[in-house]
Amino acid sequence: MRRSLVATAAVAALALAGCTTGGNSGTSSTPTSGAANPQAVAYMDKVCGAASEFAKIEKTAPKLDAGDSTKLKAEMAAYMGQLADAFAKSAEGLKNVGPSPVAGGEAAVTRMAETFTSLSAVFADAKVKVEQADANNATGGLQAAGEAIAKLSELADPLRDLKDVPELQKATQTAQKCQEMQRLNVTPTS
Repeated sequence: MRRSLVATAAVAALALAGCTTGGNSGTSSTPTSGAANPQAVAYMDKVCGAASEFAKIEKTAPKLDAGDSTKLKAEMAAYMGQLADAFAKSAEGLKNVGPSPVAGGEAAVTRMAETFTSLSAVFADAKVKVEQADANNATGGLQAAGEAIAKLSELADPLRDLKDVPELQKATQTAQKCQEMQRLNVTPTS
């Protein structure tokens, strides 16, 4: 039982290492016709730049080594800390993008920042639980790591909060940083 829980947590962590996401919540569709507002595009460049910071931070997923649970525990704790820091950095960046040129934009970006802040707290808590857990008992902290990783479904599309702001949603189609996010496989592609 211990080995299977350790392996499950490690496999989940390894799957996350690529920062891949799935699904399509519709943020990639073009909500209106015509060219995007240049001010909205510039704003979304800032938003996507801040949101994608979590994908750029070095994260070293634990190596699957069922024979050394102490090492796996230490690596999993470090990984949880790296994720907590990465999401906190994105949340801070989102809080500092400035005023939106489009009505509703600031509220949407605030919700995005709150999601990143929440995920940062989840991973920080998981890190503490992993550090406090008995390395020979995977049901403690390592299970908490697996549960934290499962919370990443909240970030399947970090731009989902823009669904109520069609002008900004449209701007994501031409904003350079938003296109980079798609290349990083952080947001769904159309």
